[in-house]
Amino acid sequence: MQRIVIKIGSHIISEKHTLSHERLKNLVEFLAQIMDKYEVIVVTSAATSTGNTKLSLDRTLLINKQVLAAVGQPYLIASYNEYLAKYGKLSGQILLTPKDFKFKKSKQNVKNVIEAMLDYKILPIINENDVTATEEYFFGDNDSLSSLVTYYCNADLLVILSDIDGFYDKNPHSFKNVKRFDKIEKVKKKWLKDEAKGGSEHGTGGIITKLKAARFLLGKNKKMFLCSGFDLKVARTFLLENKQIGGTLFEKLDA
Repeated sequence: MQRIVIKIGSHIISEKHTLSHERLKNLVEFLAQIMDKYEVIVVTSAATSTGNTKLSLDRTLLINKQVLAAVGQPYLIASYNEYLAKYGKLSGQILLTPKDFKFKKSKQNVKNVIEAMLDYKILPIINENDVTATEEYFFGDNDSLSSLVTYYCNADLLVILSDIDGFYDKNPHSFKNVKRFDKIEKVKKKWLKDEAKGGSEHGTGGIITKLKAARFLLGKNKKMFLCSGFDLKVARTFLLENKQIGGTLFEKLDA
């Protein structure tokens, strides 16, 4: 059975700093469907936004964000399990920081527990441990985390469900007549440099971390698929019917 990682952006399951139960329900239905065909690992965001459903704090302060994540993470997992139970599925929580990928033993520990969960048909749901992460050991985005999970857990494909529905030749929010790339066989260093400067005409906000994730995976002979998490038809068709009707597929090694 092929193994895949599904990365879920915070905007997909949260709205106005609160959890969107309607979108989470739709997402869980999708996950339950693909779990019958694949070994699935989920990397999810939105712990802080979920915490906002319980209390309102100033999110510009780091300590408040940590408190919100501490409150929100168990509620987020409980919500996942509530909806998964309708399909006879169960999930388990794994919180990681960059330290967990720094040493061989810790990487193996992460892999071992994920392997065991998959053997027991439990859906591993991974998030960065925002409560204990420090500036020295902080991913800052789950695109990087999901790419590491894909590689170290021997997954074949990373699927990023995002508010960005693909990679474009120009920013679709700023330009007309834009072109979406169906397939990219290499990630150009120029794209990363342009995006890092800000104001680039390529893609939309947040695309830089996705391009870095794609570049890392292509260098490891892995694939990545970027598509919308709002309209799951593209992801569902790609994974269940092996047809690409949207999104951008990154594959092959960068020469």
